[in-house]
Amino acid sequence: MPIVTDINGRIIFNSRGSKTIEIDVISDDKFLGRASAPSGASVGKSEAQSFKDNTPEKSLDEFNKNLSKFIGIESDDPKSVYDILKNIDNNEKYSIIGGSVAYAISLASIESASKALEVPIFKLLKPNGPFAFPYPLGNILGGGSHAGPGTPDIQEYLICPNGAVDIIEALEINFNVHKELKKILEEKDKRFTYGRGDEGAWAPNINNDQAIEVVEKAIFECGYNLRKEVSIGIDFASSSLWNEKNHNYDYSRQGLTRSPEDQIDFVNNIINRYNLIYAEDPVHEEDFEGMSVITKKNPDCLVTGDDLLVTNKNRVKESLKYKSCSGAILKVNQAGSLYDALEFANECNNNDIKIITSHRSGESIDSHIAEISIATNSKMLKSGVLGGERIAKLNQLIRLNEYGLIKGMSDVFTS
Repeated sequence: MPIVTDINGRIIFNSRGSKTIEIDVISDDKFLGRASAPSGASVGKSEAQSFKDNTPEKSLDEFNKNLSKFIGIESDDPKSVYDILKNIDNNEKYSIIGGSVAYAISLASIESASKALEVPIFKLLKPNGPFAFPYPLGNILGGGSHAGPGTPDIQEYLICPNGAVDIIEALEINFNVHKELKKILEEKDKRFTYGRGDEGAWAPNINNDQAIEVVEKAIFECGYNLRKEVSIGIDFASSSLWNEKNHNYDYSRQGLTRSPEDQIDFVNNIINRYNLIYAEDPVHEEDFEGMSVITKKNPDCLVTGDDLLVTNKNRVKESLKYKSCSGAILKVNQAGSLYDALEFANECNNNDIKIITSHRSGESIDSHIAEISIATNSKMLKSGVLGGERIAKLNQLIRLNEYGLIKGMSDVFTS
């Protein structure tokens, strides 16, 4: 097995120009693995803390003080990395060393092992198949925390090319709809500046209702059949809309509020009217019961927890009491280490909760999550549509096809 022989960490910048941590791991004196941690704009309060005292430099200092503890471990074993991290920092949220360090060291290690063993990362993590491609879930119109004032309150309007027969066709469909949406927005707003949000989605000056209408129109104008070939998804990011004091959802950009009951009705109506395939965080992050109501009402939609679950297996166990979710977002940096994320994936897969592996709004050009999506039997890979840091993940899916181990696209609604 490959052995870690050298490690180095540094401060670099992510796609939003914010500081993050990158770590190099060398196995057997020559096989370099490198990973840098992403960060989110819409952050669940229960997810791992990115940095010690919210300061990248303090996390890097803490890592450097303990760097020697990682030398000599087997780089292909995420549990070994996890055990050392927990010896240094036994806080569930990695508040001492920082979740960004946990992410970067564990991903760099497995990449180094992959090069040493000449085995793709997804096969190291899941030695036996079957393997299938996740559908690329593309954010094509955005608002909320990912875009500026004047855009919709709702954070992401997404498309899933669920009628595609292979990964190339799936990606081309998403690109086509993204381009067509630009034309529609040009016609609708002669002063449209081609503004885009953090993840490459168009960020127009329209309201929530108009946004989903133009997404549907773009699908039709491309000649695709809604739900048969291309489906719509929405990330409501409802925790960012939730007003704890007033106990309601504040759609301030559209000038309205919704009670918890109104929010559930609103979500159910949109799912039904547009035959959504995907609804993420339709209620706030502590409303397991509200999620359960929506999930039960919509068996053909992946009602998905992100802030609700924060890639934490204990939150999955809590959600099972209510049958809250049919889908779960997997973000490695939410959990901290790769091992934490794989434990979460096992909990989901064992309880028939479909996994959607996801990027963050502040991203690096790393492509590791493409392989993690395959290793965890993810039904979708949420990684944006355009932008170098987004394309990096999508192009990696194409490269992985060359191994001849991945047999077609995943089935979203079956195991």
